[in-house]
Amino acid sequence: MLRLHEYAYHRPATLDEAVAFLREHQDAMPIAGGTDLMPNMKHRLFTPRHLVALKGVRELHGVWLTDADGAPVEEGSAAAAQVVIGACTTLTQLSRDPLVRRTLPSLAEAAGRVAGPQIRNQGTIGGNLCLDTRCTYYNQSLFWRQALGFCLKKDGDVCHVTRTGKKCVAAHSADTVPALITLDASVDLVSADGTRTVGVNEFFVADGEWNTIRRRDELVARVRIPIPDPAVRTAYVKVRQRNSIDFPLLSIAAAAELAPDETVRRISLVVSALGSRPRVVTGLEKIAAGNRLGDVVEAVAQQAFKQCHPLENIIVDPDWRRAMVPVYVRRALREMVPARALAG
Repeated sequence: MLRLHEYAYHRPATLDEAVAFLREHQDAMPIAGGTDLMPNMKHRLFTPRHLVALKGVRELHGVWLTDADGAPVEEGSAAAAQVVIGACTTLTQLSRDPLVRRTLPSLAEAAGRVAGPQIRNQGTIGGNLCLDTRCTYYNQSLFWRQALGFCLKKDGDVCHVTRTGKKCVAAHSADTVPALITLDASVDLVSADGTRTVGVNEFFVADGEWNTIRRRDELVARVRIPIPDPAVRTAYVKVRQRNSIDFPLLSIAAAAELAPDETVRRISLVVSALGSRPRVVTGLEKIAAGNRLGDVVEAVAQQAFKQCHPLENIIVDPDWRRAMVPVYVRRALREMVPARALAG
């Protein structure tokens, strides 16, 4: 049986109390749903002496609308400019929220595809954003890792995936992030020093040891997403071994703004579960802009294939995963093609 180490559990009532405690104790970690942190603690991947529980902080919960200046507005208001999601909003709540389902359907779909219902009931959007990277050589028991000689991400000095170099390539595996990037989302990072807001795409770095710019004394407090134009179509698809619970082998999100004649004005595509940060596929404007979406599906799929190179950081064969990239990009894009275009 894997047991937890000894630690002190703290339940702050306010966000200010939470960040003050993180500033005071360098060996403290925040915990919301704990669906990833607790198993990792049992594997001795993290051994914090203090856990700071966030679910009792009321200001971290809920989904609401604000205007461009951040002031709350009522649903239906002409001033509504963005959807704001508290970091402790559960993935189940997010996937079922009427406002999210209506305005941000790809995000609702991604949240609803995380693991199984028990995990979604407990896990949070903030926790999904801060999900630790995963690797075949890392997510193992202490005994297993010790027998191997540990790895670059934890306690060792060798990356068993690349076998060369000094950078960890453990895989980014959070489902909601690709959708958030295609939706131009940003996050509010709060510490005892104040608040800073960064785009979700800029939130991640290509270093599997710690793949975000979040400092250890900072918390993700809110996610902000501009309300998409009605002409924007989105999709999210996921490849996994068991469709009921597993982490992604690939996760793909797309968004495209269509002109009245159904040609593409703007398009974005993000593929994740490859390396330590999501891959934003580049060069799509040259391929798609001014063309009907249905006519460029294959070209966009091949562009993604050229740029996406899975590694041996997940147990499934990387060549097979790469072969699946264009297959699932096609599926995502075809979901977004207007029905009358498909009928034509």
